Amino acid sequence: MIKRLPTSVLAWGFFTFCAITAHSQDLDALLDKETKAETTYVTATFKSTRIVNGHSIERMKKKQLEFRVSHRFDQVNTGPDNFYGLDYGKIHLSLEYGLTDWLEVGIGRSSYDKTYDGFGKISILRQSKGAENMPVHISYLFSTEYISSNTDPLMKNAYSRMSFIQQILVARKLNEGISIQLTPTFIHRNLVPTEIDRNDLFALGAGIRYKLSKRIALNAEYFYVYRPYANSLDIKYYNPLSFGIDIETGGHVFQIMLTNSQSMREGGFIGKTTGGWGDGGVHLGFNISRVFSFNKQ
Repeated sequence: MIKRLPTSVLAWGFFTFCAITAHSQDLDALLDKETKAETTYVTATFKSTRIVNGHSIERMKKKQLEFRVSHRFDQVNTGPDNFYGLDYGKIHLSLEYGLTDWLEVGIGRSSYDKTYDGFGKISILRQSKGAENMPVHISYLFSTEYISSNTDPLMKNAYSRMSFIQQILVARKLNEGISIQLTPTFIHRNLVPTEIDRNDLFALGAGIRYKLSKRIALNAEYFYVYRPYANSLDIKYYNPLSFGIDIETGGHVFQIMLTNSQSMREGGFIGKTTGGWGDGGVHLGFNISRVFSFNKQ
């Protein structure tokens, strides 16, 4: 015959079970809270600090130095005598350094108009999820360019040779394969050819990256330049359109592209592009960069 357990024993077991269950639920809630408190930042939105010609939201980390070489050959439509543009070209050299994890500065020199430039890029917001959910990256770029070429007699002093560029870079990594960016741009040129030409230019850039593999990606970039008036010199300007391929090879990223602009600085390819895709006025070019780290850790 089976004996019944005393009521006190049953009550003790019931309350013990409830206490264990409640404690387990408290632990689960605490773990969920701690997990949700973590913020995960999105990385590698673009593989390089440039999409093609224009800046991406990427920057050098603190105490990292990038040495960058950019080259654009002449227009393809120059024909076989010029080896379809490969006989001549323009080059831009730059050094870009991460002062902090949110500020990058750089200096450079281009053979296009013999231009010197300096810039700073500030990370304002970073795309993230978790405790802090931020849907986009936002960076601010400010740059100054100085034309040292003496071919223009109007540029008699240093002030007239300077241009100032400001950009807001807004990017989002949609998934592991696709990233997009919008780049509102303002350019002020201290000197323009005539009085009816505008000193200020407004443009809107758009870029996209499509990842093909772990080390290879396709890029495209376009800038719409707002021109309410025709220019005074009857020079036909085009909006810059560029396509490129990123190839990551360990310590550096190699970019090869086709673009209708030969200039590699914002003051040149935004507003001064004279080549058109329709008539073969495009340039083969490449960017190559090498990163050096001075962080002992």
